[in-house]
Amino acid sequence: LVVAESFERIYRDNADNLGLLTSTDLTLPGRLQRGGTVTLDELLADRPPQAAAIVRAGGLLRWQPEQGDTPPPDDHQPRTLFEKIVERHRAGAGLVRPDWRFIHEYYTGMAAHLLDQAFGDGLHLHDPRSIVCFEDHLTLAHRSPLHVAQGLLPGARRLGHVHRAFAARHGLVDHGVHDDGEGSQGISHALMAERYARPGQLLVGTDSHTPHSGALGCIAFGVGTTEMARAFVSGSVRLGRPEVLRVQVAGRLPAGVSAKDLALHLLATPRLREGGGIGRVFEFGGPAVRAMATDERATLTNMTAEMGGLAGYVEPDAETLRFIAERRGEVLTLEPWMRSDPGAPYAEVLTVDASSLSPWVARPGDPGRGLPLSALTERPAIHIAYGGSCTAGKRADFEAYHAVAAWAAARGLRVADGVQLYLQFGTDEVSAHAEAAGWCSTFEAVGATLLPPGCGACANGGPGASTQPGQVTVSAINRNFPGRSGPGQVWLASPATVAASAIAGRLQSFEELRAAHRAAG
Repeated sequence: LVVAESFERIYRDNADNLGLLTSTDLTLPGRLQRGGTVTLDELLADRPPQAAAIVRAGGLLRWQPEQGDTPPPDDHQPRTLFEKIVERHRAGAGLVRPDWRFIHEYYTGMAAHLLDQAFGDGLHLHDPRSIVCFEDHLTLAHRSPLHVAQGLLPGARRLGHVHRAFAARHGLVDHGVHDDGEGSQGISHALMAERYARPGQLLVGTDSHTPHSGALGCIAFGVGTTEMARAFVSGSVRLGRPEVLRVQVAGRLPAGVSAKDLALHLLATPRLREGGGIGRVFEFGGPAVRAMATDERATLTNMTAEMGGLAGYVEPDAETLRFIAERRGEVLTLEPWMRSDPGAPYAEVLTVDASSLSPWVARPGDPGRGLPLSALTERPAIHIAYGGSCTAGKRADFEAYHAVAAWAAARGLRVADGVQLYLQFGTDEVSAHAEAAGWCSTFEAVGATLLPPGCGACANGGPGASTQPGQVTVSAINRNFPGRSGPGQVWLASPATVAASAIAGRLQSFEELRAAHRAAG
């Protein structure tokens, strides 16, 4: 029995899935210590019926959902795109059938163990063609000081071995490690957006940043290992009826301001800081979002996780079709229903004036501790600048890194003394594009270290993570909780600010770097 004042959604879902009892009644420990009793009915009295039924069954893999169809929606009522997509994927009361299920090596072994326990040799996966596997989190662990020093490499290798064995056993698509053992084909949710996700689809993955693919006008959300194990055999996952929060971004972003700056601004708003986004679905729209490339939209939907949301999406449009044609060579058309109806019900609307924004950073410890960089009077010197991860390893992000690097190279500038700049590609496609465009030689000319695709330093699993508490990092990743990327202090910033800070040796935007150079010249 776990008793706490409150529970994060995924934690409590996972506890339910395992048959683990949870309660927010803080009197329980004292009652039990005094020899009192508590009944299962009492523990489950305030829980949703489906969650209570799962716990009573002893966990998700033992639970049998109630039969019965969900009543069809009233087509005369305006609906959000989220509601429309969910209704098209309903698989019974409280269940949806995703178009894609994906997993990475952190969780494949656990899922395989649960399935073997429950089904043994009789295990058969539902529609294996719609399951995609990724080996992305630990592919550079052999270059991680933490993993080497703490003797974690054998465990990391074991996770990879079990992952590959499970994928081979069931004939699953597996985007694995490179032949030379350096990096992988790509980060799971980044590759899902580049190769798989389509407008109107529904995706689930074993990663909190699964909402990344929502940039293409689909619904994507993360699930726990037990939930995914059940989805492998049933083809369905649980989904209630979360509220939709509309983020209306008016105006246009000024030059030099990116989606990452907008995301850090949103995270610092009082409404989201007080939990206004928890468990909700974010619909990002407005002129500023419409003007963004899909890679930039993906930064917003990816960081729905940091905003507390279940999922995030942007309604598909001509830019979505352009992205799919460019990245996959596929020509798609949008269906009339693939948008939210006028008058659709939103639980809340947050409005942001994009034209008022400037480059933002988030102070160490929490991605919600953001402020405009211009408001930071004391600029810390940095030791590490890291650009990469699912959030900042996309083609548009590397275009921003290159803009700074090309400007610096043209003026004979390099990465500042005492600073290491790491640039890690999110997928092989991004790496190939950067090489073909000639960007890689520019990066090398200014002293950057290029890394093959993988989660790397973002998960403290590769070069770019700090090794000493006194080190200061400026990073384009999505979260900077203590220890996330090593023992040092991590500031979050946009790709352009990360690259500019590497050249300056301290936190600095690209415009500030250029202004300082003009003044010095």
